[in-house]
Amino acid sequence: MEKMRCCSNVLESSKPYVAMISLQFGYAGMNIITKVSLNRGMNHFVLVVYRHAFATAAIAPFAFIFERRGQPKITVPLFMQIFILALLGPVIDQNFYYAGLKYTSATFSCAKSNVLPAMTFIMAVICRMEKIDVKKVRCQAKMLGTTVTVVGAMLMTLYKGPIVDLFWSKNYVHTSQNQSYVTHTTDRDWVKGSILLLIATFAWASLFVLQAKALKTYKDHQLSLTSLVCFVGTVQATAVTFVMEHKASVWQIGWDMNLLAAAYAGIVTSSISYYVQGMVIKKRGPVFATAFSPLMMIIVAIMGSFILAEKIFLGGVMGSILIVIGLYSVLWGKHKEEDERAEAIEANKIVSVVAITMPKQMPDPLKI
Repeated sequence: MEKMRCCSNVLESSKPYVAMISLQFGYAGMNIITKVSLNRGMNHFVLVVYRHAFATAAIAPFAFIFERRGQPKITVPLFMQIFILALLGPVIDQNFYYAGLKYTSATFSCAKSNVLPAMTFIMAVICRMEKIDVKKVRCQAKMLGTTVTVVGAMLMTLYKGPIVDLFWSKNYVHTSQNQSYVTHTTDRDWVKGSILLLIATFAWASLFVLQAKALKTYKDHQLSLTSLVCFVGTVQATAVTFVMEHKASVWQIGWDMNLLAAAYAGIVTSSISYYVQGMVIKKRGPVFATAFSPLMMIIVAIMGSFILAEKIFLGGVMGSILIVIGLYSVLWGKHKEEDERAEAIEANKIVSVVAITMPKQMPDPLKI
């Protein structure tokens, strides 16, 4: 019985880890497919609109079936939260991310996204969702990790360096088919793409922090929150596209890679990921939910060099190493914090049990 209970606890505690690792594989596939689509001429504003139209269509029926009862009343403050969530995620984050992806590479974009946990940590501290005690080692680790992560991001932005040949890509021959997937960018484009990716990451970090607040209202209706964010994001992205693009031809999409990119990104990395992230944020907080992005970078680096024949530069490798070191320093500090919290809860339970079992008034030994 004890073994079964122990196995059940292990499985329950491992769910957030499995969920976030699975999402990284989904994000990696999205980066590769989207990069191919953008290189083939897909407009990134239109891609964002189609992506969230697919996401809304995929998640809304489940929200209606499973969560139609007891829906929170949409007040003006709550609508503003949903509106800002949609603006940060579907509109700002993804438009800037796709623009940065077009100017750089899938591998570089994923590496740059690893700044996300550090940005989320800083914003969580500002919003008083994370407490800082400089005297404690775990807090020192989180602050040091955040600093190292920022340094790594700046190194990736300002220094490109020579090409690093991987052992499987040294003798790679560009064929006419895959040559069309490769974009030739200048150093100026690379810096521009880096800045766009940083803006996108800042918006994404803001989304995590605000989502943690919105989940307090929608704690039992996460599917509904996800579908509302995707729907409002679709409307906002459509308005932005009409402002930025005036040609009707940009909306054309066929049964090709562009449709696959929109459908895959919408179903996997918008509807499913928003829902799973919400569950993980509710259990472990926004910093934990962002701590697995280095895995996506490794997957995309391997897939990108095979499929897209992407070049990896020394500046990107050095910056990535610093980002990963800083990231896991933050994660270690967060893990120690969770252990301390669990120990405190267990200690409070023991004190409560002792207080209940002890007699209310000890007998006077003189009267016995």
